[in-house]
Amino acid sequence: MKKFTLAIAVLGAFCAVSLAGPEQYSGKEMKQVAPPPCPEWYSDTEWNISIWGAYAFSGTENDRSLIEDADDLNIYGTYDRFLAEDHAFGGGADVKYFFRRYFGVGIEGLALRGHSKHGVFDHAPNNANEEFYASDDHTIGGALGTFTVRYPFRCSRFAPYAWGGIGGYFGGSNDRPAGNGTTGRFMDNQNDSKFGGQVGGGLEVRVTRHIGITGDFSWNILEGPHNDFGLVRTGLNFAF
Repeated sequence: MKKFTLAIAVLGAFCAVSLAGPEQYSGKEMKQVAPPPCPEWYSDTEWNISIWGAYAFSGTENDRSLIEDADDLNIYGTYDRFLAEDHAFGGGADVKYFFRRYFGVGIEGLALRGHSKHGVFDHAPNNANEEFYASDDHTIGGALGTFTVRYPFRCSRFAPYAWGGIGGYFGGSNDRPAGNGTTGRFMDNQNDSKFGGQVGGGLEVRVTRHIGITGDFSWNILEGPHNDFGLVRTGLNFAF
């Protein structure tokens, strides 16, 4: 009889729990707090002012002939005609306005310290005691209008970008064969100017919403042969 009574009590307790259903929570307890929005490091419209240092290298292999071969055999070899024998250092700045999150227009200015040579001969027009190559230090300048496409990753400090530019380059210097096979056939190209363009790509990393670090590479294409050069840049970008 006692076992029967105990069984009835246990069954009754089980039924009471079953009818009660799952534990109920108030609406306040069930409410979830939405996470805060992630930070955006790039604005949909903004001004960018960048300053950078640059390393340039000529696109033509420096394999200039001996001065005797240039003078006596009209053999000149290969060498850059505008920038430098091998490379040049310098810097520049640019200003861009991003009228959309991904697109911007701007202007760019650059200056590079070039080093090249020109032939000096033991006959007219130089009349040197002995023929030789004279060194020529000069400053290359450039001014271009640019169009930039960038892609800032959402909630990220990173933004890869690519751009193209068109404008003028000035201050180039190097001798060029005149091609007529006569005395004085080398022309010294002081302050030579060229029309050209620039294409490149790089990456910006924002340290704050208004300061970023940039690094990129571009190829500069100038009119005429043996004038093109590559340009590696790194610097700071200030966004407003």
